Amino acid sequence: MLTKDEIIATMSAQGLRITDQRKTLATLFSENEGYLSPKDVYEYMGKKYSGLSFDTVYRNLRVMQDLGVLEQVSFEDGMKFKVSCNEHHHHHHMICLSCQKTLPISFCPMQMTDPTDQFQIVEHKFEIFGYCKDCQQKNGHTESKSDGGFRQTSSHTHSHGGY
Repeated sequence: MLTKDEIIATMSAQGLRITDQRKTLATLFSENEGYLSPKDVYEYMGKKYSGLSFDTVYRNLRVMQDLGVLEQVSFEDGMKFKVSCNEHHHHHHMICLSCQKTLPISFCPMQMTDPTDQFQIVEHKFEIFGYCKDCQQKNGHTESKSDGGFRQTSSHTHSHGGY
């Protein structure tokens, strides 16, 4: 996970003004291991900064995502954000639906595609959702599904020059 200082340094290196609000966002995400919805962030920030608009919070989340310091994932209850992991290579994630523990997947399914000359791939998204070992034992999530016990969605963006 990126630290508060790494998040701030990345924003600063890209020419963003480092406001108190952006420092607070960096702290919030660097200290939170789970995923936060824009509403969660807005409610947290609203306690400290009166008059802050939802649009301002959302715009900052998008900027931080574009800079690569936040990752966005689509859950059944909406989009959520999490500080980027410190993996410096291309990867995807397995995400626990109970505790939101996130584990990296080194393998990329793009290697299995066969794009034709009829289609130019510019990015792809891939996440696997299920239950981590701890949550399986704690909550009794041991039923097996035909897809290996996981629900697949496409939601994690990775850009590849041409792929």
